[in-house]
Amino acid sequence: MASGKKNLIGLPRQELEAYFISLDEKPFHARQLMRWLYERGECDWEVMTDLSIGLRQKLAAESGLDLPLVSKRQDSVDGTVKWSLDVGRGQFVEMVFIPEARRGTLCVSSQVGCAMDCPFCATGRQGFNRNLTAAEIIGQVLLASRELGRQDGEWQVTNIVFMGMGEPLANFREVTRACDVLTDDFGFGLSRRRVTVSTSGLVPQIDKLAQISNVALAISLHAASDDLRDELVPINRKHPVRELLAACWDYATATNSKQITFEYIMLDGVNDSEAQAHQLVGLLKGHPAKVNLIPFNPVEGTPYGRTPQGRLDAFRKVLMDNGIITVTRRPRGDDIDAACGQLAGNLDNRVRVPMSEKTMHAVNRA
Repeated sequence: MASGKKNLIGLPRQELEAYFISLDEKPFHARQLMRWLYERGECDWEVMTDLSIGLRQKLAAESGLDLPLVSKRQDSVDGTVKWSLDVGRGQFVEMVFIPEARRGTLCVSSQVGCAMDCPFCATGRQGFNRNLTAAEIIGQVLLASRELGRQDGEWQVTNIVFMGMGEPLANFREVTRACDVLTDDFGFGLSRRRVTVSTSGLVPQIDKLAQISNVALAISLHAASDDLRDELVPINRKHPVRELLAACWDYATATNSKQITFEYIMLDGVNDSEAQAHQLVGLLKGHPAKVNLIPFNPVEGTPYGRTPQGRLDAFRKVLMDNGIITVTRRPRGDDIDAACGQLAGNLDNRVRVPMSEKTMHAVNRA
């Protein structure tokens, strides 16, 4: 915060209760404040009338309720909305809302840039700057909820996916604190199955997540063999496919998850043959797995192209014929560069270092 005041948005309930105690106030005020913020979408101290005038004055003097600043909003012809958010010091991140018939999914960012260096992703090509705080993550959700409003009395945002800019599990502490607020009955009150954390494959953090949370897990897989995945998802050089999948099955058992989602971007002539589909079957068959096939969305400067529809359908048929739940993701928001892999906020002071150093830098800050 520019003012130096403590931003109370994004604080998990226990931390917020401790903050009220530090002010010599009763901890139950934390629940009152969370209701105002996340149930009613209110960030104005003056309207929080179940808090005493004295308490409101104290809170206004000591703390703030600061949302990210919207730099730009773009609305797609298909109803998708993308916001570019100013997070200070010349840094911007993006978030995307995807409306569907029975749900509204908000794709949030967890870092300014990304250190994973996947060559098909616009974010990775820009480098890594810093982790976002829980306040900045929850601020995205609250901002989008307020801007989009309610439908039939309910917030239009019903699902949260950590699939925006950044590797969520490289920002472990702040992402899990944000998940606490998202799933708290006094926060957004979302079912844990409506909050999805996506990772490129940080195995120790997957194991750690299983110990403290049971949100839905998605894996950016994109290849069934180590040699190809080393190229497409460089973290695979540290945590190869078999090690990653073992962590996934352990996660499913520990959290009683019905399935782990595997994201697989379809790259023309790279990972989309029927033989490669059979390789993927060999890895996933008999396990709690669901596959999302993602048509590649153009990213300037990459050598990749989108798999033709016929070959994508043939790939999907191999998976389906072997009993693996498979969904082809329909491209959304590609006219405003809001589709999967296209998010790219402007970064200053970008970190451009070899992959091993990037990965360790990001993980060590988690």
